[in-house]
Amino acid sequence: MRLADLKLTNYRNCKELSLNFDSDKILIIGKNAQGKTNILESIYLLSALKSPRTSNNIELINFEVDTADVHANIIKADTDIELDFAYNKEKKRELKINGVKSRPKDFKTVLKTVLFSTTDLLLLRGTPQDRRDWLDRAISQIYPAYDDRLSKYDKIRIQKNNYLKEYLKTGYTNDTLLEVYNEQLVITGSNIIYLRKKFLNEIEKTAKEKHRIISETEDLKITYDCSFLSGDENEVEEIAASFRNSLEQRRSEEMRRGQSCVGPHRDDIVFFINNNEATKFASQGQQRTIVLALKLSELDIITEKTGDTPILLLDDVLAELDDIRQNYLLKSINRDTQTIITSVDTVLFEEEFLKDVLIYKIEQGKIVSPQQ
Repeated sequence: MRLADLKLTNYRNCKELSLNFDSDKILIIGKNAQGKTNILESIYLLSALKSPRTSNNIELINFEVDTADVHANIIKADTDIELDFAYNKEKKRELKINGVKSRPKDFKTVLKTVLFSTTDLLLLRGTPQDRRDWLDRAISQIYPAYDDRLSKYDKIRIQKNNYLKEYLKTGYTNDTLLEVYNEQLVITGSNIIYLRKKFLNEIEKTAKEKHRIISETEDLKITYDCSFLSGDENEVEEIAASFRNSLEQRRSEEMRRGQSCVGPHRDDIVFFINNNEATKFASQGQQRTIVLALKLSELDIITEKTGDTPILLLDDVLAELDDIRQNYLLKSINRDTQTIITSVDTVLFEEEFLKDVLIYKIEQGKIVSPQQ
């Protein structure tokens, strides 16, 4: 898979920006706040239909206009595919594949990306929500229908929460309605948990090896932390049975608190180094090694599962890594992986690496000096 070119129109500070990506390695350099990250964000947006930086798409539109457009040409399995994304301040979105209007679930199957940013380096220090978001984004690249399951689960959970809040106000109960909400949450939620556990088991195998190469002696372990699972439930039916039982046990608590207290929206991912919990005991360097191993493993798994090699997006991460991790990252990139890197300058890169790199310099949302 290759990104052939990209055109941004009124996308954040990029009013009119066109880039040719006729290379396996592309480096975009520029000072902070010039538009480097906006370019990577727009590419990721085409693959996930959501920004990794904001949940409000209005922020993607240049403040002087009403509509932002992202246009790209993709080469996939020797086929040229044209993608168009438009969003306006009336919160209307238009998606097109080869000039024809597309449904979101079809649009998201075209382009695969793995984004590695400075925000990801804080994954272990962040909140459970941050770790769930990383996990859910990765799974969605492999199972396009997964996003629909997440959306359905959230809608049911919100409906149930509204019912529970109404109960707190009025004291009125409808046991039949609550049972319906709970059963729908069990059916949808147990499938989400099953896929999360399955993905983590798969990525752990690959990440353990990569982590050991970097650290030399440390052993990485990843677990899925769910309040109602003992650890032995590996099938959807087993997860559903435990979920259903927990909902019954905590029914009074949920009624008292007026919110859903059980389910995948409360779960977390826990990382261990030599059996010590990484969020509590690992150094900053150790935590960054884990994230580096995770991102490279994510790239491998998506390639293996989908048959498409994702585009690797590296957003200013090299400056945050020491020499050992920098070298491992750059040397681990497969030649078949198109890689787009942002950096303040070229100082961090060896001359040998820069020989085959297409370099662009950006200032105030405009490309000022393309060079080979």
